[in-house]
Amino acid sequence: MSRFTILLGGDLTVTPRLLGQIADTHVVAADSGLLHADPLKIVPELWVGDFDSTEPDWLDAYDGIERMVYSPDKDHTDGEIAVGEALSRGATSLVLAGAFGGPRADHAFLHMALGVQLAERGVSVLLTSGAQEGSVLPHARAGYDYPPGTMFSILGFSELRGLTVEGAKWPLDDVVVPFGSSLTISNVVKDGLVVRLREGRALLVATLAAT
Repeated sequence: MSRFTILLGGDLTVTPRLLGQIADTHVVAADSGLLHADPLKIVPELWVGDFDSTEPDWLDAYDGIERMVYSPDKDHTDGEIAVGEALSRGATSLVLAGAFGGPRADHAFLHMALGVQLAERGVSVLLTSGAQEGSVLPHARAGYDYPPGTMFSILGFSELRGLTVEGAKWPLDDVVVPFGSSLTISNVVKDGLVVRLREGRALLVATLAAT
């Protein structure tokens, strides 16, 4: 398995859990996502984007990193370009660091939708801000290591069928969740969270306790 971390421009909180998740991964930075490199104590092997949100002094400070420069009139975001470059270099597992928050809600939505699309292509994806994590629900039984008291939501990108949630304050048993329903928002881990989904596209987003 070839593991890559993509540094995106959203908010990022450095935690021991996050450092463990990105350990020994290849790293690609998308434009201002490079800002996270120093706090994470990593050096990207590639820096891509139109650099419209990059401070000029960064270009001098990181002049040793390979760059791929794109026109601001490009068809894809810097984040999607960075993901594409990682895949072209053999990535089979991705950590999208800085995938949530920041000033652009549209970019945060794109990262979540992109994560779902990549999972459907067989790529393992974790979206994270350090304070929150997002995992695409497979069409299978999946367990999660979040401790009791962790708040989580299941975000549906379509109607969900056969959704079962065990080990939560509000369990569900083989339910249908209409697209746009708030039924699966703000649940809490009780013990040993397990989720099963038969049909549909969804992302489990957990809010992690501060460390």
